Amino acid sequence: MAGEEERRDPNLPGDAEPEGEPIEEVQGSPSDPDIVDETGAVDESDDVPDDLSGEAPVEALAEEAPVPLAEFEAVSAERDQYLDSLRRLKAEFDNSRKRQERERARILESASEKLVQELLPVLDNLDRALESEGDIREGVRATRDQLADVLASEGLLPVASDGQPFDPNVHEAVMSQFSEDHEEGTVLQTFQRGYLLNGRAIRPAKVVVAKQV
Repeated sequence: MAGEEERRDPNLPGDAEPEGEPIEEVQGSPSDPDIVDETGAVDESDDVPDDLSGEAPVEALAEEAPVPLAEFEAVSAERDQYLDSLRRLKAEFDNSRKRQERERARILESASEKLVQELLPVLDNLDRALESEGDIREGVRATRDQLADVLASEGLLPVASDGQPFDPNVHEAVMSQFSEDHEEGTVLQTFQRGYLLNGRAIRPAKVVVAKQV
């Protein structure tokens, strides 16, 4: 026994293990990568890499190149130019529409004034016919012819009806009458004269149409 104690290193504590034997680490120590809590669950929060976390690293955001200032200014200037062109086009369109409306109103006013001036002599003749004594039919007839001439100069013409074939475009049949002397569909009589204005029927003639037995 004395020989074994003399062979021991006096610097080693009495309960120290001999050199060369591995020392087992306690499971769950800070050196263990998988730290186990009291419930036995593995805590891996410390092992999550930075690039897998919820927020991108500041270095990655800094690496995203922003839009160059010169390119941004060029796009903005082009946009402003397009908007200005659209505003100018809209203003020109509105001005053109207003000019056309004023011109149309001026033409209508001028046409109405011209027609009234041409009808004034007819009105004068009617006044004279009413002031005269005796039979005024000749004066009324002459006035009527004068009025027809004024309206004809404006494109107003009577619809031909008596003895003409019935035309539904310019005639309106108010009744039919049996006739052995006329072909079926011939206008026998005109109740009210129709008129065309510049070739377009503005009032059909009301007529009596022949009908065969």
